Amino acid sequence: MISHRQLFFQHVGQTSQNPMALEIVKAEGIYMYDNKGKKYIDLVSGVSVSNVGHRHPKVVKAVKDQLDKYMHLMVYGEYIQSPQVKFAELLTQQVPEKLNAVYFVNSGSEAIEGAVKLAKRYTGRPEIIAFKNAYHGSTHGALSLMNNEHLTQAFRPLVPGISFLDFNDLSQLSKITEHTAAVVIEAIQAEGGIISADYEFMKALRKHCTETGTLLIIDEIQTGFGRTGELFAFEHYDIVPNIICIAKGMGGGMPIGAFVADKDIMQTLTFNPALGHITTFGGHPVSAAGAYASLEVILENNLSEEADRKGKLYIDSLINHPKVKSVRGKGLFLAFELEGEGSVEKVINKGVELGFISDAFLFDNKRFRIAPPLTISDEEISESIDLLVRALNEL
Repeated sequence: MISHRQLFFQHVGQTSQNPMALEIVKAEGIYMYDNKGKKYIDLVSGVSVSNVGHRHPKVVKAVKDQLDKYMHLMVYGEYIQSPQVKFAELLTQQVPEKLNAVYFVNSGSEAIEGAVKLAKRYTGRPEIIAFKNAYHGSTHGALSLMNNEHLTQAFRPLVPGISFLDFNDLSQLSKITEHTAAVVIEAIQAEGGIISADYEFMKALRKHCTETGTLLIIDEIQTGFGRTGELFAFEHYDIVPNIICIAKGMGGGMPIGAFVADKDIMQTLTFNPALGHITTFGGHPVSAAGAYASLEVILENNLSEEADRKGKLYIDSLINHPKVKSVRGKGLFLAFELEGEGSVEKVINKGVELGFISDAFLFDNKRFRIAPPLTISDEEISESIDLLVRALNEL
């Protein structure tokens, strides 16, 4: 009988020539279990998705309850659907007043696409500015915001009118002008190896965007929903963006994303032309129900604040290891720099052998990430640190 592994390689589209190809049959909390019964600690949360852990009981209940009512009804935006309305209300209560209108989509890339379209529609301007070493997604428009020739050259021509600045370089902000519709930025560059923006840089960027009438779009796709010690990473900088893009940790494991703006900006998608942006499954009611429950869990258990304390447990335990050169990041969003060529790959592979999952970065091959579910307990942190030390000792 043909195995699932064989079917995977024969019939499922691949993203690389050498996928991990773990066959996971169950996941619960911070743990995943393969088809042979082996247990793995998930130290990447499915890349910042499972912020409340795998199959959190409250999320599972919300999903099951919604399944008993209805699933898809009509293309997004036509019907009043309780899960969308309730979640939009709860979400907008947690952010600044000018972020009061939520447009639901299915993923982070879609959120970026919608936000950039909205900025062009609202301002009537042609130019978008992004930053080197940023990653915003793999759809054609989102890919065009990536200044990496290796990853983009096969898909040219890309969307025109996009310029790139160096992250944290104050001297380049003058390139934002009255022709710029929007600046798209991660407050913490994820795939660059978790590089935090300087406080002064973000304040100056906000000021320059305001002076030129440029919309500031902050990509919170990996950093949102408590990951960095605040509910959203922009809160570390005492600024208010015009638009935020969210997804990943938003759904508690369910697929959902959104871009959030002021209603005066958002309503420009409704006329000239109508249907300025449209999606069939955006804000699917089952996903929205899961997202509402997930956000409640984050808020009720102070998981944002706890992320800071828990992150420090990892830093304090590993920073003095002889193979660790440096650590950077915020909350439970950490990058560990290693000594030695190929060390990151060795730690990741050893982790699979020992029973933990870590991950590399797209644009930094000297660091690996630690970003476990925010619900991880101190005991589970200790368990994972023991495994990490064993992997590091074998380098």
